Amino acid sequence: MRCKLREVLTTKFAQLRELLRSYDSCLVAYSGGVDSVFLARVAHEVLGARALAVIADSPSLPRRELQEALELGRQFHFPVEVVRTAEMANPAYLANPTNRCYFCKHELFEELVPLARARGFAVIVYGENASDIGDFRPGAQAAKEFQVRAPLKEAGLTKAEIRELSADLGLPTADKPQMACLSSRIPYGEPVTPAKLGMIEQAEYVLRDLGFHDVRVRHHELTPGNGRCLARIEVGAGELPRLLTNGLAARVAEALQRVGYAHVTVDLQGYRRGSLNELLTPAADSGMPAEGKEL
Repeated sequence: MRCKLREVLTTKFAQLRELLRSYDSCLVAYSGGVDSVFLARVAHEVLGARALAVIADSPSLPRRELQEALELGRQFHFPVEVVRTAEMANPAYLANPTNRCYFCKHELFEELVPLARARGFAVIVYGENASDIGDFRPGAQAAKEFQVRAPLKEAGLTKAEIRELSADLGLPTADKPQMACLSSRIPYGEPVTPAKLGMIEQAEYVLRDLGFHDVRVRHHELTPGNGRCLARIEVGAGELPRLLTNGLAARVAEALQRVGYAHVTVDLQGYRRGSLNELLTPAADSGMPAEGKEL
């Protein structure tokens, strides 16, 4: 069975390489995450100088993530350029509707399309994969509008398979935790601000510096407009016992209060992907907040 699974994976990897080769040249929307690092690495291997990774810098990207993404490009010899995106100037994005990711990806692709044209890159690609099918992903609509390709998904590669292939290539991102932008820590309907993003970034550094792997600090306004807020910590279910013993929770709470949080809580369900989407109704398809739900 293991040999059969490996054969399937080898076939999918060959399909990915053939897809990339068929583009002749491509610009990779790069984030430094598992999928985009793998895609950028393989695109450069297949296309050489006819592939370029471009990462979008904005307040929603942690500074460490940016530096690590750039270092990965240097380490594995694929070129990376940085563009500054302005989603924070878009009131629709700042309002934080359930389709906030659409406005972010739209801004990104608006930057990448003229860059690709100016440099002669035939195709723009991004890291959506086969595991994302059926998930609530408003950014995919923006990709469709700009005719951005998703070769990982087209080749049928799942997240687990991308991690396995990344390990084969020696990429340190093979076991990197899921990383969404900092704005994803703010419940839908509560405004996105640079100040909030800065607090979230500092709070998550506290936990990561203590060795926690799967980390989210959800930022909740207590009373809109008065600046008082609550941090709801999510760590991996297997990491919860460590957080809750030996006085570590109290140390974390003190550190997050120094960041600016009035109250600090721990989500006893632990980290799970897309927890802010758990209370969405079908209204989310229209980009409207779920009625009668506190997100």
